[in-house]
Amino acid sequence: MTVFAIPFPALLSQLMLGLVNGAFYAMLSLGLAVIFGLLNVINFAHGALFMLGALLAWAGMEYAGLNYWVMLALSPLMVAVLGVVIEKTMLRWIYKLDHIYGLLLTLGITLVIEGVFRSVYGVSGLPYSPPEALQGAADFGFMRLPNYRIWVVAVSLGVCFATWYVIEKTKLGAYLRAGTENPKVVEAFGINVPLMVTLTYGFGVALAAFAGVLAAPVMQVSPLMGQNLIIVVFAVVVIGGMGSITGSIFTGLALGVIEGLTKVFYPEASSTVVFVIMVIVLLLRPAGLFGKEK
Repeated sequence: MTVFAIPFPALLSQLMLGLVNGAFYAMLSLGLAVIFGLLNVINFAHGALFMLGALLAWAGMEYAGLNYWVMLALSPLMVAVLGVVIEKTMLRWIYKLDHIYGLLLTLGITLVIEGVFRSVYGVSGLPYSPPEALQGAADFGFMRLPNYRIWVVAVSLGVCFATWYVIEKTKLGAYLRAGTENPKVVEAFGINVPLMVTLTYGFGVALAAFAGVLAAPVMQVSPLMGQNLIIVVFAVVVIGGMGSITGSIFTGLALGVIEGLTKVFYPEASSTVVFVIMVIVLLLRPAGLFGKEK
């Protein structure tokens, strides 16, 4: 298939759909980057907590009649509380150890969470409809894009920019960065660094749950829905640079678009293009596109 044989509207529509996937990649990789950049922990449980956010939204509607908007706020808070418990009871003891310990611990947490919910709900997808206010589609001439997907892109960009601004441009963000580099000096100024670290992890996993609620009407809610996605998201974080907030946002959006366009030009490579790019980037720049060389 040549570029000239592909109708221009098809290219634009695939670009828009790729941007929606990129929004999920950006949100998830942002949470991973926050946790790794500020806590130095590779959080493999991110995919399971993404799934938990979506499943809580479905359960809230199914068992308590809570609508999408309520669960969009409540689900991330509930997962953040779980994150605080995980950090205080398990992660806190491995901060000074090699990264492999954090990876293995969070992988174990992932298997436990997925196993529990798989035993209850199985592996079949559970339907979750978008809210009434976001149903329907917008006509762009070359395609009709569901209003809900427009909402996903808009709110994801807003959350990503707000997080970047807080961490990179505010006094709170400066305290967070300083607390990870030299906690004793920061504590000398009367700042509770352990509490700050706990809340940072809680915020990072809340971002994953928020993305999960956004994904619930787009994907079928399933205990395994985060399993394949998290592998791609880890590749996004590596390409952008481990711990780089800017790199995670930019790379997540860009790779979503590239993946979408690959489905048009060469569909067979759409599932591997992200990893091919990762290999090339690591060969040319081991620290990632936005990472700092040591």
